[in-house]
Amino acid sequence: MTNELYMRRCLELAKMGNGQVSPNPLVGCVIVCDDQIIGEGYHKKFGEAHAEVNAINDVFKNHGDNAPALLANATAYVSLEPCAHFGKTPPCADLLIKHRLKKVVIGNTDPFADVNGKGIEKLHNAGIKVETGILQNECSYLNRRFFTRIKQQRPFIILKWAETANGYFAPKNTAQQWISGPLAKKLVHKWRTEEDAILIGKQTAIADNPQLNTREWPGKNPVRIIIDRNLQLPINSHIYNNDAKTIIINEIKTEVQNNVHFIQMEDMQYYLPQKIAFQLYLMDIQSVIIEGGANILNQFIQGNLWDEARVFTSANSWTDGISSPIINGIITEEHYIEKDKLTIYKNNPNK
Repeated sequence: MTNELYMRRCLELAKMGNGQVSPNPLVGCVIVCDDQIIGEGYHKKFGEAHAEVNAINDVFKNHGDNAPALLANATAYVSLEPCAHFGKTPPCADLLIKHRLKKVVIGNTDPFADVNGKGIEKLHNAGIKVETGILQNECSYLNRRFFTRIKQQRPFIILKWAETANGYFAPKNTAQQWISGPLAKKLVHKWRTEEDAILIGKQTAIADNPQLNTREWPGKNPVRIIIDRNLQLPINSHIYNNDAKTIIINEIKTEVQNNVHFIQMEDMQYYLPQKIAFQLYLMDIQSVIIEGGANILNQFIQGNLWDEARVFTSANSWTDGISSPIINGIITEEHYIEKDKLTIYKNNPNK
């Protein structure tokens, strides 16, 4: 129970890096001596110090000259296996060995090839006790984006849409018509801060002229991705502004114009979701939220290329419209956001 208590604190800390560390994993670290937390830290931003570094620095900040002796009698709890390789920063396993910690308790091993067991091996070889698998499922869920990218060579894919009570997704004409309420919109903007990218199709871009930013929630704007096969989107569209990096996937050209990157893709009528997923993987985009339209969403559903779906259902009905996508997944959460019902599904890997 004590191990689980400290590991839960690691998870709380790790979540604080959400939206800032991709394509690195979210990691939290707690250092304990004589049943007291003497330091803690998390990975705050990509390219900056890892969780273990921040936790050890916290011990020195809190305990000054006593820090070395405390660390030599301490246990480090870390939600993911300490890295064993030189990347943007030195190996965290070496740092724990340098400070002669007595024991390291780990939530998950790291599937990344340069780590995957090597951090644990280093600690063992240095005489440090290692315990693994503490809250393993919770730690895996926290880093589901990172694990998907490493294991499946694609980003974690989230589908999102709103539908009426009687199953309509959008009006049949091109007029924009809101289905969900203002609080749901604010929540969607929060979600955008947590993902690397957001993707829509050309028809949605023309009909709604969306900004695809996070103006209703503090945080970074995601990379905007537009599927525009023949480059028909008007140049004065909002997605051509300077709010965020924008990727236009098309069949015409590969070119960079300021923050807009045109990426040419052949034969977009075939296996488009698979091609997009691999292209985003090559660009180190670890997660993407797909906000429509119905055609793009259905292509990803039919290709079984999705991990999570977030569906708002309004209390209102329409007399006519475009039918919403049909999703078959495992319901993991249901909430009411004002009058809108939010249902969250995860893909069933066994189907």
